[in-house]
Amino acid sequence: MTDLTHNRALLFMHVAALLFGLTGIFGKLASTSPDAIVLGRAVFAVAALVLFALWARNPLAAGLTGKRLASLLLCGVFLAIHWLTFFHAIKLSGVGIATLGFASFPAFVVMLEAVFWREKPSASDLLKVALVCAGLLLIPPQFDLAASNTTGLLWAILSGFCFAAVSVGNRLTSGQLHPVQIACWQNLVVMACVLPFGASAMLEMPPLDWLWIGLLGVLCTGLAHVLFVSSLSVLKARVASLFFALEPVYGILIAWWLFAEQPTLRMLLGGALIISAVLMVQRAPKPA
Repeated sequence: MTDLTHNRALLFMHVAALLFGLTGIFGKLASTSPDAIVLGRAVFAVAALVLFALWARNPLAAGLTGKRLASLLLCGVFLAIHWLTFFHAIKLSGVGIATLGFASFPAFVVMLEAVFWREKPSASDLLKVALVCAGLLLIPPQFDLAASNTTGLLWAILSGFCFAAVSVGNRLTSGQLHPVQIACWQNLVVMACVLPFGASAMLEMPPLDWLWIGLLGVLCTGLAHVLFVSSLSVLKARVASLFFALEPVYGILIAWWLFAEQPTLRMLLGGALIISAVLMVQRAPKPA
């Protein structure tokens, strides 16, 4: 169990959102395939988390039960799909469109919490979902399935759904297991999922890619994931998603600066709708 305070949970989520915002940049800088990026990211994350657990004397197997292992396994599978689809979207459509597509995940959080936690969405929640849908339709220059931008956006939306599933699923173990345990086991599952088809590409990566993926694994995965899971022991997933409103802003601005990916007016309008919708996320009513 954790004695994390509400204010510290908010701080952890702010830092996690900033680190997650750099994910697309490191993924873009790495020239290798998405499966190699995901495998390398998980390898570096697990190494960092195991070292931290040994240093902090946090046993990684303490408190594990069959139900908790099943939850970690399922969340790990969704995490692997989330990463694969997100980096594939970046390769197809660039950081801006991929990050904005992924920013749809709070809408999926509302729907999943309504299904699995019986938390009935409010009128503002439904309005938020509608705004996200409208924003997503505006992002590509034209909604043509043959266009790479549209295809990349669809992959990014799938990535957002998978991340929402991870966020909601982590509520089952947050506060029961140590955040380092949760992050480490889920990244081990990612490694197991991607190893069969990502190992050869990872071994052939150029030296600079190892730097980008190392930073991605240690900072944007190991550290960010621990902060994110820690905050979920205090915050609801829909409240936590509020802080990710700035993630696409970070991604678009840095990509514009580094890669000259200038956003179009449609993209800016669509992004404004999505971010406005995320900012409408309300705290769920306290139980009586």
